[in-house]
Amino acid sequence: MLAFTNADDKKSPTIIGAGCNLDGNITTDHTVQIHGIVNGNITAETLVIGRGGIVNGDIKTQTLFLHGSLNGNATVNVANIFANAEMVGTLTYNTLNITSNTGLNCKLSKRKDDTK
Repeated sequence: MLAFTNADDKKSPTIIGAGCNLDGNITTDHTVQIHGIVNGNITAETLVIGRGGIVNGDIKTQTLFLHGSLNGNATVNVANIFANAEMVGTLTYNTLNITSNTGLNCKLSKRKDDTK
């Protein structure tokens, strides 16, 4: 079972692959990669929503890499929004990086504190 786990810290990423649909919440203290569809809330250290990935729910993460679609609210420390990404909801952030994006239809809210 630990074949893909870093032996030093016993952490491996949680990956929802393309073509996979998950109905439910994800809570973890490490990285989550979404390439399929998640209908639920996600709490993770780092969240990557890949091209073609869709999350229908709220997220809380230190670092967000958004290439796909997010339909929900996001509370993050650092948000990295890439070309072709889409988001509907409220993005609450400390640091925001956007590259050539035209798919954001969300409220932006700069956080006033540095807590998680």
